[in-house]
Amino acid sequence: MPTYDYRCEACGAELEIFHSMSQAAKRKCPECGKLKLVRQIGAGAGFLFKGSGFYETDYRSKSYQDGKQADEKSKEEPKPKKAKADKPKADTAKKSDGKEGKAK
Repeated sequence: MPTYDYRCEACGAELEIFHSMSQAAKRKCPECGKLKLVRQIGAGAGFLFKGSGFYETDYRSKSYQDGKQADEKSKEEPKPKKAKADKPKADTAKKSDGKEGKAK
């Protein structure tokens, strides 16, 4: 249910009234009681298109789009390979604690 802006032409009171779209516009001013209440034309609420073909990310800022293009270019450039350092191989022989294979 939307919020509507009203202004009284008799006393100049301005107010917001929350009611459904199917209800008729209010006419009686709650301040002075006269039937001079007029619904104002408002800017309305912001909205997002949802559904197939409409995406929130379709309307990104220019700086975001520029940054995205820079990231894509950096991914395309080949990276220089690092030289592998010679590491000593670890001792692969298993150490035994001497308890294996003994029966109790």
